[in-house]
Amino acid sequence: MNKKSILILLAGSLMPAGALMAQSDTARIAKNYTIDEVVVTGTRNKTNVRHLSQTVSVVNRPTIENSMQPSLLPVLSEQVPGLFVTERGIMGYGVSGGAAGGISLRGLSGGNARLMVLIDGHPQYAGIFGHPISDAYQSFLADKVEVLRGPASVLYGSNAMGGVINIVTRKMHEDGVSTHLHAGYGSYNTLETELTNRVRKGRFSSVISGSYNRTDGHRDPMNFEQYGGYAKVGYDITDNWNAFADVNVTHFNASYPGPVSAPLVDGDQRITRGATSVALSNDYGKTSGTLSFFYNWGDHWINDGYTPSAGETSQDGRFNSNDNMMGISLYQSTQFFTGNRITFGFDWFRYGGKAWTDYVAGENAGTRSDLVDQQEDEFAGYVDFRQDIWKWLTFNAGLRVDHHSRVGTEWVPQAGLAFHLPNAIELKASATKGFRYPILREMYMFPPQNPDLKPESMWNYELAFSQNLLEGRLKYGINLFYIDGKNLIVTLPNPNGTGMLNQNSGKIDNTGVELQAAYRINQAWSVDGNYSFLHMENPVIAAPEHKLYAGASFTKGRWNIATGLQYIGGLYTAVGDNPTQEDFVLWNLRASFRTCQWLDIWARGENLLAQKYEINAGYPMPKATVMAGINLNF
Repeated sequence: MNKKSILILLAGSLMPAGALMAQSDTARIAKNYTIDEVVVTGTRNKTNVRHLSQTVSVVNRPTIENSMQPSLLPVLSEQVPGLFVTERGIMGYGVSGGAAGGISLRGLSGGNARLMVLIDGHPQYAGIFGHPISDAYQSFLADKVEVLRGPASVLYGSNAMGGVINIVTRKMHEDGVSTHLHAGYGSYNTLETELTNRVRKGRFSSVISGSYNRTDGHRDPMNFEQYGGYAKVGYDITDNWNAFADVNVTHFNASYPGPVSAPLVDGDQRITRGATSVALSNDYGKTSGTLSFFYNWGDHWINDGYTPSAGETSQDGRFNSNDNMMGISLYQSTQFFTGNRITFGFDWFRYGGKAWTDYVAGENAGTRSDLVDQQEDEFAGYVDFRQDIWKWLTFNAGLRVDHHSRVGTEWVPQAGLAFHLPNAIELKASATKGFRYPILREMYMFPPQNPDLKPESMWNYELAFSQNLLEGRLKYGINLFYIDGKNLIVTLPNPNGTGMLNQNSGKIDNTGVELQAAYRINQAWSVDGNYSFLHMENPVIAAPEHKLYAGASFTKGRWNIATGLQYIGGLYTAVGDNPTQEDFVLWNLRASFRTCQWLDIWARGENLLAQKYEINAGYPMPKATVMAGINLNF
């Protein structure tokens, strides 16, 4: 598609353009990026986003439900400016060679452990590899998702240098019992199912969810199969004290076919990921806090396969790993006087695991080769300070002291101002530091490992402007940012010998602009859109220069119809001596019809322009795909 066609399509989508997700009734037309939204990610305690000097985007439950997506990440990629997620097929991200699911924000990637995913404030990255496992983040988990765009290391430590995605888990908000079944079938023999039961009775509440998803994929072999389950129970001990415990487990079997230029045989994966937590919270109004324990684990089995066209034969070994991460988090937020809030917190994390190769053929058949067996500890204390000055200014500041058992101690400051101006205008300015300790893979696994690596660090400087007009029906905002990073871990020739070595020699010099807007035209029509521009002195894969989303939703009577258009420009799929970029436009359409109080019929179409494009080099994406199914509510 040429640039002229792209511009015509984008212009057409803006008349009107807005939320891709249909809303089921007038009350559910509330948009993301609401100025008066209450969030927990930016300060640990519940806070109106107006008082934060950093930007937090919120994707709410109606948006997630009406996306009709089993995975959370496609919804976030559309709704949050500056955030991009790599894909390789109709379903399933996978791990290891040819994997997708790389999450980047403002050019900083979760695949490099520079962007953190949280569940209820608890870190979720794999203990050995330090990156999130994207297939574990399913839609049935989330009551809402909060995305802090910019460093969050003061509150969350290492790996949050580029920002955090916090999944706030489901709960029943009023007394009663609710059961929901979502099921659909479509292109490439793809099946998606989810069953959720929620209960609240007096002081007791519970959520139980299960899912099964599968596809044959648009290439052979690219089959994917996933089982998932989540359970959470909570109890209000008193009016001021609450306790809850939860567990989330997902298992998937995936096959990857390799790039089209060099097809792969026997590229298979069997992955199990789990997470559990227990928390005790208090809320007395002027003071509130939480003590929590969490434990995450993973079991990976990978056959890297072989490429017959290159003369390869079956691999002799199979990669295995068991990783874990556990931690204790304690914080208490207190209002000492009017307009003041101070949060004191303590974190302890331990992460690590084992990795080895089991040889099933060749001269080493029946033996095992250990790759790593290591644990690391992280201790930290932090303080977050917020003070309202008069009615038009809020001052924010924070400091974290973080100690790593091998690397040493990091001091992490941040500060910012939020101006509350006439005509519902908010103006914010902030300077925040982010950092990342080297992960076990970089230090101990595979050449070019280097146990002497130092932490990465960066500063993010940001200005943000937003306004709320027409009694809240129109909201818009713009963010300008500059990222200055140093000591990034990159692989370069070994200065003291032959081969390659991981070294602290990389830099980040990123600047950008992000815009978002939402307009509720009337009770039936609503529109929104977002755009981000990213300039990188040192381009990286999966961080597009231009990212634009626009769409419209119509809700009336029993009908919900929504359409959206997304343009990606300047997306690097390869860098270095032979860089490759992709530009493409995706058009999606979704609709549902409520036949009765307990039954909805739905359908969705994606890439309806049948674009030819790649996000992972050598892995062409499917053309137009269609899914349809039912929702049962009882």
